[in-house]
Amino acid sequence: MGTLYVVATPIGNLEDITLRALRVLRSVALIAAEDTRATKKLLAKYDIETPLTSYFEHNKLTKLDYILGVVQEKDVAIVSEAGTPGISDPGFELIRAAIERDIRVVPVPGPSAVIAALSVSGLPTDQFVYVGFLPRRRGERRRALQLLALEPRTIVAYEAPHRLLESMQDIEEVLGNRRIAVARELTKMHEEILRAPVARAISHFAANPPRGEFTLLIEGAEKQPRVLEADEIEERLRQLVARGVSSKEAISVVAHEAAVPRREVYRLWLDIKNTISC
Repeated sequence: MGTLYVVATPIGNLEDITLRALRVLRSVALIAAEDTRATKKLLAKYDIETPLTSYFEHNKLTKLDYILGVVQEKDVAIVSEAGTPGISDPGFELIRAAIERDIRVVPVPGPSAVIAALSVSGLPTDQFVYVGFLPRRRGERRRALQLLALEPRTIVAYEAPHRLLESMQDIEEVLGNRRIAVARELTKMHEEILRAPVARAISHFAANPPRGEFTLLIEGAEKQPRVLEADEIEERLRQLVARGVSSKEAISVVAHEAAVPRREVYRLWLDIKNTISC
């Protein structure tokens, strides 16, 4: 029986590949690649002629039996378009199926956008939580952020360029004006790492339309949140509602931020409404 090697490949700069990864890619009988075009460029640079087969999001289940059939007899490597397979990339189903069949699964570690971005973010690195891609729909994204409102660890997420501004606006409204790091095109020619409060990051990318691949790192919540005074709570409610946030959602957000019961925030909101109606 063969071995399934889970091989990390460069996230941009093709020099970021380990000697072990090159040896494995040369020695296996087959490479299952998320993007055969990207993998061909890597293999060509290092004169590797191992056969390729595609293994991506839309064929990962239909290709499963074929790849498992090969690895029953010979060694196979799985690679993603960039970084480590199975981490927000195809690979998990194949790895789990191989384990269930008692096939040896071996990691060949290397580049990871999560770790690379975290290491230069300037945010705490002793503990962090990785949440993958933020939800595409605004309502789902905001609910996901609300669940993270009291998370004390650094939060790491991926985001697409066309959703970056909307996501940062939701971060500001749901989590507050926290420090964030926005890592763009890591290890590539146009690498950019912006470290700033989220409000300033929004202004930057509003003036400079985002392009490329992004990793977002968000400062965790204070472990012992400061209890806000009533006037601070009222001001925060007014800010959120003025931005179009529903009163119900604003009350939930501020209750999290202020570390006070929701009913107290609701009572303050009623006072605000009465003032407005008068």
